[in-house]
Amino acid sequence: MIKLAPDARVGIIGIPPVDIIGALNAAGAHIFDLDEPLVKADMETTTPYLPRVYCAILRTALLNALHLRLDMIFIDTGPGKCDCALHVSTVLRDILAIPVIRCRNEDKKPFGHPICTARMGLLEKFQRITAGVQSVAAYRPEKFPPCVPEAGFWGVPPRDFSLLSLFPDTTHVFGWTRCMENKTPADCELEAGFNGEVPTVFFAQSFCAKTALAKFLATKHPRGLYLDADVTCGSSTRAKIQAFLELSGVTNAAG
Repeated sequence: MIKLAPDARVGIIGIPPVDIIGALNAAGAHIFDLDEPLVKADMETTTPYLPRVYCAILRTALLNALHLRLDMIFIDTGPGKCDCALHVSTVLRDILAIPVIRCRNEDKKPFGHPICTARMGLLEKFQRITAGVQSVAAYRPEKFPPCVPEAGFWGVPPRDFSLLSLFPDTTHVFGWTRCMENKTPADCELEAGFNGEVPTVFFAQSFCAKTALAKFLATKHPRGLYLDADVTCGSSTRAKIQAFLELSGVTNAAG
């Protein structure tokens, strides 16, 4: 049972189980997704606590935790996140004066992933999917009819969402992001799925363990591009995506 004060400010790292999110919703808590850039602060602030070779998402979570006023943090340290998150929770417990509660999201009940296959700007898709982590409300798939895909994006939500603007509205989303919308972050089978008929970028944050799976699957895909990026999406990364999509015949990619 989660006991919260009125208007409690709760941070989440990864995707806590549905029962925890449901309890936070019922209590009227204000949820902050610490995996997203929420504060304007120098990433170097995290270097006394985490090495620079940690992925930008976990470093961002720590940066947010250092600068936001929070009453509690829930962090998924199970197979739906990563071992590094477990170590980050140890650091947070040491440097913060608030409860840092470890949890393991091994939920198996599928919520569906209609946004992943809808016709919609890829940036907006990711904004909707990441925002959905904060609610247990059922989806209305009739609002998001599937489109015929012209491209694919496999992987995790990037820290720098600007790279998503390079893809066409007909991009289908795969990988952990699809698991994220489905609310089953530990579903390895769903995460490993892709469509071999459409050119697909296989993305992971630099220094993330998922780079191994991204690179492996990209070699199995007939038209796959493996890509990783750290804190921001530089001009070289953008050029690779644009060239890949253009050479693959994707004509309506954003410029």
